[in-house]
Amino acid sequence: MSHSVTRHTVGGSVAPGGSGLPAPGSASSAHARAPGRRPSPTARRQRRAAFLFLAPACVMVAIYVIWPILSTIRLSFFNWDGMTEPTFVGLANYVELFNAPTFYTALKNNLIWLLLFLLAPPMGLAVALYLNQAVAGIRIVKSLFFAPFVLSGVVVGLIFSWFYDPTFGLLAMILGHGVPVLGDPRYATFGIVFAALWPQTAYCMILYLTGLTSLNAEQIEAARMEGARGWSMLWHVILPQLRPTTFMAIVVTIIGALRSFDLISVMTGGGPFESSTVLAYYMYDQAIKYFRIGYSAAVAVVLFGIMLVYIVYHLRRMLRAEQ
Repeated sequence: MSHSVTRHTVGGSVAPGGSGLPAPGSASSAHARAPGRRPSPTARRQRRAAFLFLAPACVMVAIYVIWPILSTIRLSFFNWDGMTEPTFVGLANYVELFNAPTFYTALKNNLIWLLLFLLAPPMGLAVALYLNQAVAGIRIVKSLFFAPFVLSGVVVGLIFSWFYDPTFGLLAMILGHGVPVLGDPRYATFGIVFAALWPQTAYCMILYLTGLTSLNAEQIEAARMEGARGWSMLWHVILPQLRPTTFMAIVVTIIGALRSFDLISVMTGGGPFESSTVLAYYMYDQAIKYFRIGYSAAVAVVLFGIMLVYIVYHLRRMLRAEQ
């Protein structure tokens, strides 16, 4: 009579044939073959160096971006004139804000700014395509188109204030009679937006000129061999490669439209009759002129929320398009 004996090792079952070695699929062999997952000293040094390089930037962002945002949100729940002790009022600032007629006037003007300011990216693209040519004298033309970008907003505001002057302005000379653009509630906002489009178009032009230098020449040449010309080349070959540049131009333009302040302060001061005020200027007006710091912080929080919605929306669209 023969007896079969099954031998077991500490780590698990043995392989068939009685060799005494663990089976290839057993836990002990997998554990024996598993390499050590601890990073090497070089990898740890590289990771430590990366953290050290990033630490100053993270500290700066935390101090100058994150902390002011949190402080502004907290301050919006208080009534404070900047000198006495703040008084907690809860949502009273927001309730008053949403019941103020000036808030809705400023919100409407911000929407006008946003819609008209989005003309800057396509106009900047058109100018960049025109300037992206190797012809004689193109550098001089580029410098002329680049000039508005380096001008201060105050200078641009003064130039267009003289341009709109109904007595001796260039617009009055062109039309043959004076038009009080900045003195009429119907035209004031549109006149300021037209002035702001001048430097904003130059900024978008610079972005697109930079993007045009990084185009894939092989794709363009292949499209030409397939017969692509003009609009088909622009729409199907060039614009898809400029998608990151377009995203940046749109985001910067939206932020510029929502935080518009300097031209309004120089050209109209929010008038006439608060008809050209926007949220940024309304925030400044309440804080500096009327010492309502908490109410001004509530306006800032609403403006920040609007900016965040637009930026997140366009960022999600870009990420989906990339995927």
